[in-house]
Amino acid sequence: MRAAMTRIRLKGAAVAAASVAMAVVLTACGGDTGSDKPESKTKEPSASSDGQKSQAPAPAEEDDGQVLATITGKDGVVATVSSAKRESGGFITVKGRVANGSKQIWAAVGWQGMEQELVNNGASMAGASLVDREGKKRYLILRDTDGRCLCTKFEGLPPGGEAPFFAQFPAPPETTSEVEFQIPTMPTATIKISG
Repeated sequence: MRAAMTRIRLKGAAVAAASVAMAVVLTACGGDTGSDKPESKTKEPSASSDGQKSQAPAPAEEDDGQVLATITGKDGVVATVSSAKRESGGFITVKGRVANGSKQIWAAVGWQGMEQELVNNGASMAGASLVDREGKKRYLILRDTDGRCLCTKFEGLPPGGEAPFFAQFPAPPETTSEVEFQIPTMPTATIKISG
């Protein structure tokens, strides 16, 4: 009787082991949706061809013709601010265009500011800031962990040329609806926050 019970238990264990093995095989072969089309895969962001880490893409340009402020600097350089939008991630994106009214190539000299951490941002808006006069607080441009600003980096802009720009800052409190936008070497402009 014991021998018969032992055989039954062994057969039961063999059936259980076979069931587990079959489940593993089916799981490994799973994923067939019945379609002959290959599954689409999302591309991971990759490093650029020059070996540098890829940067976050610039926000899409919005050209609705709105003008919040026009800032005229020396040598005929004009920055036009078209939006200052409060984003859901707790920051503000300022967008606009810069026009080179000078007779030479413009390279945003001085716009990167004097802050040591931003010195490697070259021809960019890294030195821009927002000032909340009511809250008595200044907001510096956002940057990534490598110290790169979350802002436009300019190529040399030829005489008569124009280029879009963006700059991202921590958002002041919801009660603040107006801030001063400051770019080094340019006059200060008051802009309204939307969103």
